[in-house]
Amino acid sequence: MRDYPGAEAMQMDAFWDVESDILVPAALEGQIDADVAQRLNTKCVVEGANGPTTPAGDDVLKRRNIPVVPDVLANSGGVIVSYFEWATDASSLLWDEAQIVARLRHVIEDAFNAVWSLHAKQGIDLRTAAYVLACQRILEARRLRGVFP
Repeated sequence: MRDYPGAEAMQMDAFWDVESDILVPAALEGQIDADVAQRLNTKCVVEGANGPTTPAGDDVLKRRNIPVVPDVLANSGGVIVSYFEWATDASSLLWDEAQIVARLRHVIEDAFNAVWSLHAKQGIDLRTAAYVLACQRILEARRLRGVFP
């Protein structure tokens, strides 16, 4: 908002140079490329948008030891709640807001803890840990269900 009282306008490109504890890119895909990642003055990136960091940007952030909470963890709440809506409708159930929030919190905390644990154990970044867990879970479900290509 350009006319916000007490605020000063800045050039759009200067945004990436602002010091922060946590940067939440939450609007557009591919905004943090290698050049932007090199300029960032933040302690952590939490991806609120889908795919805001390019692979080259990811590489720079890894080299700079700036952790990235990937979009598949950070902005998954809407997809999870959509699944809850589908599941409750298919089962003719009705959950109130408190039940939805509690279940969502449980799912997200479990997912984050699993990703963080693998990250710490294997020394891999959070995005890679999320992908490794996803692949493991798909392969396990395939094994248990007997689904073959």
